[in-house]
Amino acid sequence: MCLGIPMKIIDIDGTSGIVENKGIKLKVELVLIDDPQVGDWVIVHAGFAITKLTDQEAQETLELLKEENFIE
Repeated sequence: MCLGIPMKIIDIDGTSGIVENKGIKLKVELVLIDDPQVGDWVIVHAGFAITKLTDQEAQETLELLKEENFIE
């Protein structure tokens, strides 16, 4: 099973950026996202941000992942 995790963009450098969730920071490619901005929530999978989420969608997704014990 593949799992994409919601993470928030905290820095952008060209076509890549740094995303963070619960203290974990990753460098990801942002080339698949239209107009990425610092503060956007994105789904991250295999080193790529693959879609944007609203704040509400991100929180709901994180809660579901927590309920199913996929994340702490």
